[in-house]
Amino acid sequence: MVKICCIGAGYVGGPTMAVIALKCPDIQVTVVDISSQRINGWNSDHLPIYEPGLDEVVKKCRGKNLFFSIDVEKHVAEADIVFVSVNTPTKTHGLGAGKAADLTYWESAARMIADVSKSDKIVVEKSTVPVKTAEAIERILTHNRKGTNFTILSNPEFLAEGTAIKDLFNPDRVLIGGRETPAGQKAIKTLRDVYANWVPMEKIICTNLWSAELSKLAANAFLAQRISSVNAMSALCEATGADVSEVSHSIGTDSRIGPKFLNASVGFGGSCFQKDILNLVYICECNGLPEVANYWKQVIKVNDYQKSRFVNRVVSSMFNTVSTKKIAILGFAFKKDTGDTRETPAIDVCKGLLGDKARLSIYDPQVTEDQITKDLSMRKFDKDHPAHLQPPSPTSIKQVSVVWDAYEAVKDAHGVCIMTEWDEFKKLDYQKVYDSMQKPAFVFDGRNVVDVGVLRKIGFIVYSIGKPLDPWLKDMPAVA
Repeated sequence: MVKICCIGAGYVGGPTMAVIALKCPDIQVTVVDISSQRINGWNSDHLPIYEPGLDEVVKKCRGKNLFFSIDVEKHVAEADIVFVSVNTPTKTHGLGAGKAADLTYWESAARMIADVSKSDKIVVEKSTVPVKTAEAIERILTHNRKGTNFTILSNPEFLAEGTAIKDLFNPDRVLIGGRETPAGQKAIKTLRDVYANWVPMEKIICTNLWSAELSKLAANAFLAQRISSVNAMSALCEATGADVSEVSHSIGTDSRIGPKFLNASVGFGGSCFQKDILNLVYICECNGLPEVANYWKQVIKVNDYQKSRFVNRVVSSMFNTVSTKKIAILGFAFKKDTGDTRETPAIDVCKGLLGDKARLSIYDPQVTEDQITKDLSMRKFDKDHPAHLQPPSPTSIKQVSVVWDAYEAVKDAHGVCIMTEWDEFKKLDYQKVYDSMQKPAFVFDGRNVVDVGVLRKIGFIVYSIGKPLDPWLKDMPAVA
């Protein structure tokens, strides 16, 4: 029986390995992690991450050909194929701080693989890594091997959180990059044969190592660029009276452009977009391409601008101060159908409002109070590091309360900020919401989920990203 081991039981490793186990019953799949808390979660009825459909897949395979363990070295030593899905956070100090990827955990994993291996292995990059990482990993494995041979492949993931299982079942493509050598081509075929159990062969793209590594960064940069582009348009729509939804629909019908990733919002989030663009900027700078680096920097700048613009709309609308006012925050995850809060725009918006001394009441159906407290007290990029290396979470933040009901969050609030497009926020009884709030009652829709006309008839003053401005907001500055 072929044995696969995946180092890292996070948002990529866990779901990917569960689907491989489901689709390849003749392969034994083990997911390992140094965090016993995380592994215990994968072995329980309450998985450590929320993803629609994941529970069913794990429960079908767990204990049969899918296992979760903290015995990292044992399972790595026994594996034929080792996937490495460890964190590659942005460096917080030293050369390239604030832009370059920190490969500490990748290097550590490579050294451990070399140390414990007694048989030849295919080592697969599953994490998002800078171009030429494979070369560095090859050197570590080659110089530390004990009579064994290692072949490196790049197999980047293209999952969207909230639809990860669906994406894994029916991917747009599977990308496998390897060396153009007999050993490299043989390894590519081995991994291709695993995916071919359920993925049509024409969807499996095989490239050289560097093309595969760069394709992942490029894909995320292009997607983030589209979001920043439509968000830049949303500011212009507000200034001119245009409706960004109508503009997006109009340009999205152009077959050369297409409709995806054209929804205006308060900004993009998630574990990849900002991190990967910063990494791309650093690679461009290191290769003497400052103009290209500056181009991609602008995507991040527009994203930051959109968040600060949103905060300023809230503050300026409410008589230019939110000091001591209760603001309800509906949604904290960076998108619906996930509990992931990495780089969620809600963090920056909440911090901006707290800076003006607002009182926040936060509700999200999938994010815990501890997670929210940790996010609001952590420095940028700290969250990308393993939990045991993150700063301890403070017991509470004085101006923040976390509740488990949307109606409780909005009770006696002066304003409501919708930060995540959870379906339940579209279905709230907004008359009930209005009746429970302080007057005038404000709704700031950062996801364009509410019917602006209906809410204004109820009596709300509504700000919706990229929509014609409420008369109340006319002549108020979009930025401080």
